[in-house]
Amino acid sequence: MAVDTATLHDKLKTFFGYDAFKGDQERIIRHLTSGGNAFVLMPTGGGKSLCYQLPALVMEGTAIVISPLIALMKNQVDAIRGFESGEDGIAHFLNSSLSRIQIQEVQDDLLRGVTKLLYVAPESLTKEENIALLKEIKISFYAVDEAHCISEWGHDFRPEYRKIRSIIDQIQPAPVIALTATATPKVQSDILKNLRIQDAVVFRSSFNRPNLYYEVRDKVEPEKDIIRYIRQNAGKSGIIYCLSRKKVEEMAQMLAINGIKALPYHAGLDAKTRAENQDKFLMEEIDVIVATIAFGMGIDKPDVRFVIHYDIPKSIEGYYQETGRAGRDGKEGHCITYYSYKDIQKLEKFMQGKPVAEQEIGKQLLKETVAYAESSQCRRKLLLNYFGEDYTQDNCGACDNCLHPKARFDGREEMSLVIELIESLKEHFKLEHLASILAGVSNALIKSYKHDELPLFGAGKDHSVRFWAAVIHQGIILHYLDKDIENYGLIYATDEGLEFYLNPHEVMLVEDRTFSEGEDEDDEDSAAAVNGGGGGDPVLLSMLKDLRKDVARKYRVQPWMVFADPALEDMTIVYPLSLKELSEKCQGVGEGKARKYGQPFVDLIAKYVEENEIERPDDFVVKSVAARSGNKVAIIQAIDRKLPLEDIASSKGLEMSDLLTEIESIVATGTRVNLNYYIEEELDPDVVQEIFTWFKEEATSDSLSDAMKALEGDYEEKEIRLVRIKFLCEVVN
Repeated sequence: MAVDTATLHDKLKTFFGYDAFKGDQERIIRHLTSGGNAFVLMPTGGGKSLCYQLPALVMEGTAIVISPLIALMKNQVDAIRGFESGEDGIAHFLNSSLSRIQIQEVQDDLLRGVTKLLYVAPESLTKEENIALLKEIKISFYAVDEAHCISEWGHDFRPEYRKIRSIIDQIQPAPVIALTATATPKVQSDILKNLRIQDAVVFRSSFNRPNLYYEVRDKVEPEKDIIRYIRQNAGKSGIIYCLSRKKVEEMAQMLAINGIKALPYHAGLDAKTRAENQDKFLMEEIDVIVATIAFGMGIDKPDVRFVIHYDIPKSIEGYYQETGRAGRDGKEGHCITYYSYKDIQKLEKFMQGKPVAEQEIGKQLLKETVAYAESSQCRRKLLLNYFGEDYTQDNCGACDNCLHPKARFDGREEMSLVIELIESLKEHFKLEHLASILAGVSNALIKSYKHDELPLFGAGKDHSVRFWAAVIHQGIILHYLDKDIENYGLIYATDEGLEFYLNPHEVMLVEDRTFSEGEDEDDEDSAAAVNGGGGGDPVLLSMLKDLRKDVARKYRVQPWMVFADPALEDMTIVYPLSLKELSEKCQGVGEGKARKYGQPFVDLIAKYVEENEIERPDDFVVKSVAARSGNKVAIIQAIDRKLPLEDIASSKGLEMSDLLTEIESIVATGTRVNLNYYIEEELDPDVVQEIFTWFKEEATSDSLSDAMKALEGDYEEKEIRLVRIKFLCEVVN
């Protein structure tokens, strides 16, 4: 049944409140109401749902909308019932979340002919009782939403989607409209072939979302960075995607205790909780939803202002669809992704054990994601090219690479050296092993293979292990190298790489575009890299160091005992103006130390800020989730009860060395503990006195490694660490 233009515009205004159609919407609707098959490629926010909702409301019979997103079903049914003030039965959904009574209500409305739209999960569509029910009613058309799920090369492949055509044939013939926001040319071909709608008219909208800003950030202190960003965008709606349900729960809890209205959303929650959390987000009772990447949210909210990926997605399609939830109203949308090598290793590990064909597809999709994350090219150009669309501008002005171009260098010599090393070895090795050989950094594994005796050992010692790791990563992106996931991620040279080695040519690599290994990296080198190796304000840092000398002379202690360098560097970044801020925002400054030494420092900083008209950053201390800090609290309480350290370690499942590390971490924050009861029992008084005196008179910092080097020959490690803790608590803190 063809519908005239006037009727369509009237229904558009009546049902949805819009005065005009967007893009190809009217053409798609007219084609579908005329009885034709359609394939709609439209980015998130382009108005896909209207393309089947409006025809369903004006055509005779019931439209069957097949969607995997339970959240979207409820969301759209609620919206349609709001549009149409008639009977509630105008739209229903049928999936596993419904009770028996609710299912009966759906069946009754369908048989009465009042339901115009029925949303069905693909799993529900395959049930014999539902097939029998749908045979009893007139169907206007079938809409296959999220149609990329049909293809094994789609980012969210679902086997049930492959059965849709055969089930349609069982029920009754009717036009088919397939819709997706993300599909490469390969996936598009799979969709048309599997649904047997090769005659469908293809309506392809541009994948460009000019209002979205794309950025990839190094995954260093991501929680702190996320909280800072959300606070700077207070009151705006946002979504944070995480790889695991556990991380979703942790992140939502961490945001909540830091004063941000956030709730979790993942498939592990019961249906009632999931629906409640979704509604609170839609009704703006909360600002942020934290969700798993694997579970499609399907929340149709136009004013999501930011989408943050805490973990890198498994595919570009998934990334594009999830970022596409931002700015669906055409206004600003920030898409920020955190990336580290460890994320990629996690995703590769998840692939192990899956069928080889599935691994191969997953590996290829992941490679594309890595290439996107590490590329220095315009992110918009990369995305559009992936979906078969050209973007001709050199600078989009709305991605991190275009706004902050990264230095590049001709890496033909470096790439050739990597390939030469790989080909010279009898076996294949992991990326880190190869990078260490070239940088000339030996370890037990390298020595066991005698790779420290290779001619190429240290051939690239002018650069760090991280530099060579980055070169190898980019070699994989350029297809000169590859990684064998089945064999522990061993690196080998491809045919293309060997051809390059024989005939080297210019290959532009990104200079210093390295990323952190991941969240559990907290060694001194990485900390120094994060902090930039110095204070944020060199002039203030110099003034604070002069003041520290004066204060140290007054109290007759060494300067580092007043405030260590990291504390001064923090002061030059966050500009604390009170003793409370000083103790909360600066490393190793507890309340006691702030009270004893802090006043002249905050006075100096206040004067400096005022005279130089400095705008202080909106920094803060990220409050940790109680479960994370519970171990430390328990250790402090056990020490207060004067329990032997061996018993404390045993109760926590720790080695003694690990327990001492925990106690050192506690003391580093400025907290004092009293271990005298244990030290007096375990250590000779002369040993304690001599180590204590060394720290007081000879040490130039509180560095444990310096102390170990200076004292290791005379004293055991445990003795040095225990006395250092005593010294820090009694003198420094």
